[in-house]
Amino acid sequence: MSETSWEDVVELPDQVDDETADQLFEDAVAVQDMTGEVCPYPQVEAKKSIQGLEPGEWLVQETDHVPSTENVPKAVSDLADAKVWKSGNGRYRIFLHRR
Repeated sequence: MSETSWEDVVELPDQVDDETADQLFEDAVAVQDMTGEVCPYPQVEAKKSIQGLEPGEWLVQETDHVPSTENVPKAVSDLADAKVWKSGNGRYRIFLHRR
């Protein structure tokens, strides 16, 4: 019997590879360090920041809180599309593209 992992219970947005993550990070107009923060704070901050972006701009949230990779995209789904990058060492980047 295999162990259940976060990926089995968390509905992550599209995941991106390292190269794409690096490019999106360079293209971002805003970066938020949410390391150590738990929901709902990252959701609230993402919502406030994404509202200030122009269509086509990127916001990146860096986090170590796995539930944020699901909750933040849901919180801004009316304004932005999301992609997630997983570093492999417990760090994530949530890329939010303002529509």
